[in-house]
Amino acid sequence: MNKLQKKQAALARRHRRVRGKISGMPERPRLCVTRSNNNIYVQFVDDVAGKTLCGVSTLGPEFKATGKNGANVEGATALGEIAGKKAQECGITAVVFDRGGNLYHGRIKALADAAREAGLKF
Repeated sequence: MNKLQKKQAALARRHRRVRGKISGMPERPRLCVTRSNNNIYVQFVDDVAGKTLCGVSTLGPEFKATGKNGANVEGATALGEIAGKKAQECGITAVVFDRGGNLYHGRIKALADAAREAGLKF
């Protein structure tokens, strides 16, 4: 097993552990964060109904208008603000945060803090 495979296996283990402990409800959906090297994707998911309520990403037109890059903390902060506003438009006030196996550090933490400041309750 090479270094990349070990890293991917550790991410998968953390993701399974996190998802085993949390679940989205209609009144408090799951804020699911997926991160790649260049982009971040955010979805609000109701696990009971099995539906995605709404979502935003660094590839969307709302984010492109900011002129920021999704590969850094400033871009994650901007996306967190956009996600908080989009959630309020969809009628979502409280969420369960799903970091998706990523460590709560850097871009993930910046996104969560910005969404919290935008009015979401965790």
